[in-house]
Amino acid sequence: MNTARKVGVVEDHSSVVLGLKAMLADDSRVEVAGSAGTVTGLLDQGLDLDLVLLDLRLSDGSSPTANVEQLRAAGLETLVFTGAENPYLVRQAAKAGVLGVVRKSEPTDVVVAAIVAAAQGRQVVTTEWAAAIDGDPGLADVDLSPRQRDVLALYASGEKADRVARMTGLSPNTVNDYLARIRMKYADAGRPAGSKVELYQRAVEDGLLPMPEHPGR
Repeated sequence: MNTARKVGVVEDHSSVVLGLKAMLADDSRVEVAGSAGTVTGLLDQGLDLDLVLLDLRLSDGSSPTANVEQLRAAGLETLVFTGAENPYLVRQAAKAGVLGVVRKSEPTDVVVAAIVAAAQGRQVVTTEWAAAIDGDPGLADVDLSPRQRDVLALYASGEKADRVARMTGLSPNTVNDYLARIRMKYADAGRPAGSKVELYQRAVEDGLLPMPEHPGR
């Protein structure tokens, strides 16, 4: 009798799904029962699942919060399986109520142990998950749309507004409107973003841009 816990994977890179299947192939406790590039795509398969592994950055532009809430509404718990390179997205998922966060770069035995624990309904406490829950308590969340985050990341990284417009397919007026709305949202959260330097600082704080490396490294 097969008593393996059934795991679904929301991931739009097939190589990651294949890697997960290979990792779990020799473990009788869990198995990958299905995968899709979106949460809706996975749920539409009608699978009887014990757990969903969720990547944070999907090509459909969906937010971790919305994805986790959609899975919870379907009665499914979530384990985030990600590069964990974006603290903002990790914080979103953690606050939405996931069982844990595990990095794709972790050794195979660590990944498998995390999946097994989560499939059994247990929390997976990792550094990334704990930091997302406890870290940055003084930074008020700013609810930017995916498109606003894209515009902020490009503009704060040094691009001019007209160049951002060309790169995103938006009009210059729309980009400037987005920037004004972004500045207003940060100001309302008590986090000044009037200058381009301040916008860069806010983008780094929220994980939209990488932390600057020490020049000696």
